[in-house]
Amino acid sequence: MAPATASSSTAPMQSGPPQTTDAEKQYASIVPSEREENHRLQLQHTVSSFSNHEMVNVSYVATGDNDEVYNRFTEGRKHIITAVLSFCSFLAPISSTTVLSAVPEVAETFNCDGSIINLSNAMYMLFMGISPCFYGPIGTIYGRKWVSIISATLFTAASIGTALAPNLAAFFVFRILTAFQGTAFLIIGSSVIGDIYKPTERGTALGWFLSGTLIGPALGPFIGGIIVTFRSWRDIFWLQTALAAAATLLVIFFQPETIHHRRADDLAALPRAKRMRTLWGWLNPLRILRLYRYPNLLAVAFASSSLVWNMYSLLTPIRYVLNPRFNLTTPLQSGLFYLAPGAGYLAGTLVGGRWADRTVGKYIKLRGQRVPEDRLRSCLPFIGIAIPACMLIYGWSVEKRVGGVALPVVVMFLQGVAQLFCFPSLNTYCLDVMQDRSAEVVAGNYAVRYLFAAVGSAACLPAVRSIGVGWFSTISAGFLVGAAGLAWATAVGGRGWREGVDERKRARKEERENDV
Repeated sequence: MAPATASSSTAPMQSGPPQTTDAEKQYASIVPSEREENHRLQLQHTVSSFSNHEMVNVSYVATGDNDEVYNRFTEGRKHIITAVLSFCSFLAPISSTTVLSAVPEVAETFNCDGSIINLSNAMYMLFMGISPCFYGPIGTIYGRKWVSIISATLFTAASIGTALAPNLAAFFVFRILTAFQGTAFLIIGSSVIGDIYKPTERGTALGWFLSGTLIGPALGPFIGGIIVTFRSWRDIFWLQTALAAAATLLVIFFQPETIHHRRADDLAALPRAKRMRTLWGWLNPLRILRLYRYPNLLAVAFASSSLVWNMYSLLTPIRYVLNPRFNLTTPLQSGLFYLAPGAGYLAGTLVGGRWADRTVGKYIKLRGQRVPEDRLRSCLPFIGIAIPACMLIYGWSVEKRVGGVALPVVVMFLQGVAQLFCFPSLNTYCLDVMQDRSAEVVAGNYAVRYLFAAVGSAACLPAVRSIGVGWFSTISAGFLVGAAGLAWATAVGGRGWREGVDERKRARKEERENDV
């Protein structure tokens, strides 16, 4: 019988084998015996959609849920932390799209073409992709809270700079600085979720956290459209400044330190020279890229990237595509179209993470243990079928001028819902698969996905003008289907891939030791 906790393995020996009933055997993995009274596993109601009775024959040791580190905070405190993280995760993505409704107005201010302003958005995405290579390792070494405070403060300062930008160069610089700080919210937030929630509960919690990252890009242009219709585009960034300042205060007062072990604590006893070498080894951005020796991480990064590519290539050209299609005349009117995917993201938040947790519970029941790759199965129908179908219908209905306003609105809503069935699965896999380096795995995933977002933001408008929205949507749909194939392959063979890489690393290490 697997022990309910690690400490219960030290229970006193019995003179003979204990006699147990069938019921005791059935519930042995979750019900402590009298010998374990002092180390009782406290079972509590969880927010996951599968219940404990579905796992009666499964040891909690096999799931990782028995670790005491997940019981440091009450459920109410966890909800508050998740709410704060969700608000912070809303900021960087909303900043990436609020300006979309105001592109012509910003271009007029700086005497340039709208494609140049879209290029600033692409640069924003590029630096959102570069930032994780730095913030991922820093959050692992020094902890979550102080990194969140510093990044929130700098995000606020960069937002002020953007609002006051006197010329196009300053506008670009402050947008880039905003992006570099904003991604820290996403990396640290995902890591905090992994710190405080049990593996079988993370999908639900991450669903709420990720709602900010997805609702933000969709709600941003609507807010921007309202502002630019009645006020100056600079007021968009003053609003962003106010939200960032609020986030800074929330992080200071409501986000505790959650990391299980700060790697900086391991440096205290080292000589100065070795301490600096070790610290550089941990902070080296290439450390993030080296994670992609693992094929499973690379496959999941491409799957995440296909979703982000799809989102930004759908949202970026809306004013240029739908305004002439439906004879819209104001930024506010085109901004209303962004509410459709935003409402889909919000609706998906309520069910997507729970669906991922439910899938994990089903496979735990089948296997008797938790295998991280099983979670990926929950996203396959949505990333491989539902979202590509929505993109094809959207693109060709707009291209061929069929279906009126209702059809693109409906399919944008449905693809928004479907994306929230995918992101919690993919993001939680990054937390589960290498728990001792989860912040770095998440950082690497965000780095790749926002590099694709940068390409999508820069390429979508020229591509739509060149080949039409129908064919561009077809390309996006093909990317999603290919990503679904990679996710399926990872779900089936990913465990073997990572174990093979680990075995080769061990073999090389032993070879070096033998040479010495």
